[in-house]
Amino acid sequence: MSAPHVLFIGGTGVISSACVRRAVATGWQVSVLNRGRSSTRPLPEGVEALHADAHDPAAVRQALEARHFDAVADFMTFTPDQAAAAVETFSGRTGQYVFVSSASAYAKPPASLPVTESTPLRNPFLQYSRDKIACEERLVAAHRERGFPVTIVRPSHTYDATSVPLLGGWTEVYRMRRGLPVVVHGDGTSLWTLTHHDDFARGFVGLLGLPATIGDAVQITSDEVLTWDAIYRQMARAAGAPEPELVHVPSEAIHAVAPDIGDALLGDRMHHGVFDNSKVKALVPGFAATVPFWRGAREVVAWHDADPSRQRVDERYTAVTEQLLSRYALGD
Repeated sequence: MSAPHVLFIGGTGVISSACVRRAVATGWQVSVLNRGRSSTRPLPEGVEALHADAHDPAAVRQALEARHFDAVADFMTFTPDQAAAAVETFSGRTGQYVFVSSASAYAKPPASLPVTESTPLRNPFLQYSRDKIACEERLVAAHRERGFPVTIVRPSHTYDATSVPLLGGWTEVYRMRRGLPVVVHGDGTSLWTLTHHDDFARGFVGLLGLPATIGDAVQITSDEVLTWDAIYRQMARAAGAPEPELVHVPSEAIHAVAPDIGDALLGDRMHHGVFDNSKVKALVPGFAATVPFWRGAREVVAWHDADPSRQRVDERYTAVTEQLLSRYALGD
C-alpha cells in the first residue's frame, strides 16, 4: 500500500516549511507547489517540487495535470476570489482541502477568554483578517452546497528562527543589546501566545487525512501565555542584552504615528490572545506544544547571529520609535 500523498501550496514559509518536514517525517508522500524562488528554507530530500504561481489557476491546473491527492494544504490563499478559484481547482482532486486561515479573524476585542473555535469572527481593523473570514465563508458554502472537503485551520502568532516576534523585528533586539529603550504597546501586561512552528506542525500534520475535520475549523497554538513585557525581556536575555528599558505607549498613539504598523496592534496584538486547544488535542492524540519561548528566542538570536547580513535594522521603525520616545519616555 502506497503512502498517502499531500500537496502543499506554499511549503517554504515560516509555518508551511515545518509542516512539510513533519509530513515527510511521519510517512507522507509530499509534493510542494510554489514559484520556486525561496531558498531560505530548503525542501527536505524526497519532496517533489512543482512550480507555478499559486494565484494563477490555469498555471496550477497545468502543473498538476490530472493528479489526485489525499490532502491539499493551502497556505497561499488570502482573498475570497482565490478561495473560489481553489474550490474549482481542487474539487474532485483531493479527499481533503486544508485552508490555513488566521486566529486574527476572531472578534476583536474578544468577549471572553480563552478563545475557542466557536468565538465569532469579526475584525474591523485588519483587511487581511477580513479577507480570511471571507475565504472561510466561501469555502464553508462550497462544503454545504457541493460537498467540498474543506478543513479550516487557524494559527495564531507562529514563528521560526528567522522571525523575531516583536513589532519592530530585529531592530528591537539591536536596540536592547545597546541599552537603548524600546517601545512596548499598552502597559505591557496584555497576554499573548507565541507558537514555535515545529509545535504547530505536529498538530497540523495530525489533522491531514482526518475525516472528522471535514467541514470544521480547528485552531492550533501553544498553551504558554506571556505578557508582552515578558516577551521582550525573554528576547533580551536570549540576546545577552542588559535588562531592557521598556517604554509603554498606547497602541492608539503608535497607530497615529504609523498606521501600517499600528493596524497589527489594533487588529490583534493589543488584545489578549489566549486559546483553548482542547479540540486539536482531542483530534490528534498526544499533541502538545513543547517549545517554550525562552528556547525559541535563543534559536531566533542564534540564526541572526550566524550571519550579520540577517541583522537588518529598519530605519523607518527606528524613526517611529524615537518619535514616540520623545513624548512617552518622560511620561508625557
